[in-house]
Amino acid sequence: MGKTVAEVLLDQLSYYGVKRIYGVTGDTIIGLLDALAKQDKIEFIAVKHESVAAFMASAEAKLTGRLAVCTSTMGPGATNLLNGLGDAYADKAPVLAITGQAPLNKIGTNFQQYVDQQELFKPFASYSANLASEDAIVELLQKATQISLQQRAVTHLSIPKDLFEKETRVEARPLPKVIEGAETFQMDDLKDVVALMKAAKQPMILAGAGAKKATEGLVELSNTWGAGIITSFGGKGLFEESTPYLLQGIGEGGNPHASEIFKEADVVLLAGVSWWPEGYVPEKARIIQIDTHIESATSGIPVELAIKGKTEQVVPLLGESIDGYEPSIDWLNRIEQIKTKWSRENEQEGEITDLPLHPSRIVRGIEKSVAEDAILTIDTGDVTVWMNRNFRQSKQTILFSGYWRSMGFGLPAAIAAKMEKPEKQVVSIVGDGGLEMVLADLLTATRYNLDITVVVFNNGSLQMESDKIQAAGLKEIGTKLTNPDFVKVAEACGWTAFRVNNESELESVIQSAITTAGPSLVDVPTAQVFFPETE
Repeated sequence: MGKTVAEVLLDQLSYYGVKRIYGVTGDTIIGLLDALAKQDKIEFIAVKHESVAAFMASAEAKLTGRLAVCTSTMGPGATNLLNGLGDAYADKAPVLAITGQAPLNKIGTNFQQYVDQQELFKPFASYSANLASEDAIVELLQKATQISLQQRAVTHLSIPKDLFEKETRVEARPLPKVIEGAETFQMDDLKDVVALMKAAKQPMILAGAGAKKATEGLVELSNTWGAGIITSFGGKGLFEESTPYLLQGIGEGGNPHASEIFKEADVVLLAGVSWWPEGYVPEKARIIQIDTHIESATSGIPVELAIKGKTEQVVPLLGESIDGYEPSIDWLNRIEQIKTKWSRENEQEGEITDLPLHPSRIVRGIEKSVAEDAILTIDTGDVTVWMNRNFRQSKQTILFSGYWRSMGFGLPAAIAAKMEKPEKQVVSIVGDGGLEMVLADLLTATRYNLDITVVVFNNGSLQMESDKIQAAGLKEIGTKLTNPDFVKVAEACGWTAFRVNNESELESVIQSAITTAGPSLVDVPTAQVFFPETE
């Protein structure tokens, strides 16, 4: 007996290192689900909504760099995937979406739920194909996977319902073992970069998640070059708070004084980051960028010199090349003044003792309670900017919806992170509005008995939108929330839940939640504070 399309598909995905597929059961993928149920290499993670499945795949791909997979039925199932796939698309996460489609003889007709899925996924998927023959499954799957991994992109395969259970003559093929060596750069290759760096009087380094393996080299380069270090939100946790010349984050949230000096930079090195926040960056600086996917990374950034390579291999060479460079003492003094000024203000903000609790105080409580190597998943909204502003990182890994900025990301990301890294402490920081978008998937954490903690900033408002409406002098509508009792809801879903009743117990309550076995939630009454940098 030959294998079915679904069985070969799973064999092939297992060669790619796929451990799980996130999705919702649906009619046109029952053949795939049958094959999943008959094997133990890949686990099917059943969630409550397809957008959550796609968020989970996006979070897993961001965390690991490997291919992550989500699935849905046709029609409404496929359309529900799109928001989570938008997140993966915007943050360049390698995600493959597999959707069921109408039977072969119904494609293009008025068959119920039918839609041209290749057109539907076009805005987000770098590659989308419909399987038309059972014998093309391996070829299409390999093409989709290679594009996802090589381009850090979303890809998509739609498979007609009747093909999943059809036998095929093709077999899954193991992938070639890739032996990675160092990219080689001759000194002449980097002479223009070195010359530009040596000409700098006021250099800065902007580091992101792509510089994870280059932190030590970047610190040494910062010292040699006399450059301040600024991080994107994805770069939080790369550097110790005590790192010389580290000014922390920039942009919406972050160090509110960092942009003052950043705007004066004459040369900027972008290390593992493709983020360039307008309004916070220098207009006339000459920019050098290092990225493994430089063609897409430079988009929208006025880069003068681009280096295609791994940050951890390029940075030490640059440091050696500018050895003997004489940094500007005045520039370094100004960086230290900004660092000291914000350090003092940040400490003071975290000591506010009001009730409901000030967001800065909650951030400080989280900072004091989480493990230094914890995985933190941050939802989009007011929690994002306060965490960016006040959280003083150690070595935590932070997952968030970067460019897509979708509410509802925090909880799904925490679930995926814990499944992938069960040995790590996983804490999700969410707003009440963001949590309410995915509330049903509290049950998913219960179903899989995941030891995660969710901290809810409960201020009864879509506070970020409220702030922006107020700043624009407009009249508010729709920003006030009708919240449930989150403690009771969580308990009804099988979670252990806590509520902070006074400021002095904040840390102890968070720590109790973290050390509780199974999923736990902390409801924190939060003040409706106008964010100071709202424009």
